[in-house]
Amino acid sequence: MKVAVVGATGMVGTVMLRVLEERNFPITELIPVASARSAGKKLNYKGNDYTVVTLEDAVTMNADVALFSAGGDTSLEWAPKFADAGTTVIDNSSAWRMDPTKKLVVPEINGDVLTSDDKIIANPNCSTIQLVMALSPLHLKYKMKRVVISTYQSVSGTGVKAVQQLDNEEAGIEGEMAYPHPIGRNALPHCDVFMENGYTKEEMKLVKEPKKILRDQSFSVTATAVRIPTAGGHSEAVNVQFENDFDVAEVRQLLSDTPGVVVQDDLANNVYPMPITANDKDEVFVGRIRRDESQENTLNLWVVSDNLRKGAATNTVQIAEYLVANNLV
Repeated sequence: MKVAVVGATGMVGTVMLRVLEERNFPITELIPVASARSAGKKLNYKGNDYTVVTLEDAVTMNADVALFSAGGDTSLEWAPKFADAGTTVIDNSSAWRMDPTKKLVVPEINGDVLTSDDKIIANPNCSTIQLVMALSPLHLKYKMKRVVISTYQSVSGTGVKAVQQLDNEEAGIEGEMAYPHPIGRNALPHCDVFMENGYTKEEMKLVKEPKKILRDQSFSVTATAVRIPTAGGHSEAVNVQFENDFDVAEVRQLLSDTPGVVVQDDLANNVYPMPITANDKDEVFVGRIRRDESQENTLNLWVVSDNLRKGAATNTVQIAEYLVANNLV
């Protein structure tokens, strides 16, 4: 099993390599791929040194699987070239997510859509993944009508430049700005770029992607995405109206029984999901589970996950694991 990691020296790529190692993914040969300026550098994986290569070299090396985390433009240009060479690409950018010819996959939910013919597979947006992990079992049971989501997203979702901005601000150092305003002691209702409808790209991802993953266009979603000064981990306040009524205790049990979801909802002991406790974990944590008393058949949830792991690297690796386990690659 020859595996290429495109963007291997970047923030998500580094986590991908760690997740591959932790989960003991069956790699016989690793091909770390990065930009020309990183080519030739050595990268250690499981005690062995591997030489970082360029995309031009990697596409000729006949990888079985390529995990992409190098940005949308890179993916649009290079994913088809890898696919044409026989490599199955799992892409972590937004490039292919809403392409009707490409699958958008969270393995626990819709891994069954994958076939051996899928040569470019899209990994959903980080905030989408944790949302659908929590909502999927509830949708199957009660059928969603409308979802209102407000996110509280960490700076790591923007990238290393944003993490450095927060570090600089906390240290009182002037430096390069990833955001148009300070992020320390602040909250920016501005994730990604603004679109003509007044929403950001991040908000529209949350509107569109869940419908594709859940294979259902019948429910509606509206979102407000906010960047906050946490180093890692995204949080979401989710309000969901169902067609059918529910029992809160049953909701807790459904979520507790869902693989990959952990319920943390012990208010008497101040137990609820937080980014600081979700850090470096693969699960999606759900708490503050309560009925919305202002509207019938409506539930409030608080959902937290490590955006670099389940929101990016881990989900990508899990797709690869699904392909291997089902002899699709």
